[in-house]
Amino acid sequence: MRDQSRLPAVLRGLRLPLVGAPMFLVSGPELVIAQCKAGIIGAFPALNAREAEGEPVALERWLTRITEELARHDRDHPERPAAPFAVNQIVHRSNTRLERDVEICRRHRVPIWITSLGARPEVNEAAHSCGGIVLHDVVNDRFARKAVARGADGLIAVAAGAGGHAGALSPFALMAEIRAWFDGPLLLSGAIATGRALLAARALGADLGYMGTPFIATPEARAHDAYKQMVLAGGAEDIVATDAVTGISGNFLRDSIIAAGLDPEQVARSAADRPDTGLDGESRAWRDIWSAGHGIGSVQAITPVAELVERIAREYHAAGRELAADFPPSPVPGT
Repeated sequence: MRDQSRLPAVLRGLRLPLVGAPMFLVSGPELVIAQCKAGIIGAFPALNAREAEGEPVALERWLTRITEELARHDRDHPERPAAPFAVNQIVHRSNTRLERDVEICRRHRVPIWITSLGARPEVNEAAHSCGGIVLHDVVNDRFARKAVARGADGLIAVAAGAGGHAGALSPFALMAEIRAWFDGPLLLSGAIATGRALLAARALGADLGYMGTPFIATPEARAHDAYKQMVLAGGAEDIVATDAVTGISGNFLRDSIIAAGLDPEQVARSAADRPDTGLDGESRAWRDIWSAGHGIGSVQAITPVAELVERIAREYHAAGRELAADFPPSPVPGT
């Protein structure tokens, strides 16, 4: 496995090499704070911090709360300081809040920026100006090369099986293609729901894993109770891949598609072959049709974040010990 000392300082010293993936309408301050206190990087999409007209800027309030609570934790528990946090910026031109949110994150000196749906040099420059690093999510090698050329510090390889907007490539192929030329920070997303899966990601060359679906089924997540129960009841075959929900291919829960009054078989068809779904915008799409990844079958109970991370850590280290037993030290030549 890769030497973790080669990573930027902000990605080292974690309890586990793991990022809690930012999930639209699910990740909020409660989840991020719990993840960071448990020793993994917590993350949320900036667009989750919403406010009605005339209200104070929610993103300001969220960042203040997160930084203050984590600082208080570090003062009270110097023996196990919190992990850093990340903010996900959707940098697509359709995000009318981007410029404002980038400035707020720069002013709050957000340590890790995760960018999606486009690589924007000016966003990378804003992150670097406050000492932050940028991790850009990509679904293929071509996008990976573009992101690095435009100033991203690291990459998140979003492979088949990831929740939300997902790639279609096997993690074996995607990781091999990127690692052939990129030696910087590389994370892997796609059905990572256990400690064993996290170890497998490391074996493929990932510095950290990127895990979302198991954190939906936590008390700290902002997901609706019915959403959490649907995650508990589901398996990989209950995930439908479609671009009908947001216009970009993603993985969604079959039962939530049915509950929204849609036919999963029609929704899964290509755009040229399916009728109009009747979805009327991003808010309804994500509110009524819920995302999850192929690792859903490993989620068996509503579990607090601290307990979930503890379980993942036990599985990760146990799997490492088992593999180590299969690979004894090579004999010294000549003995």
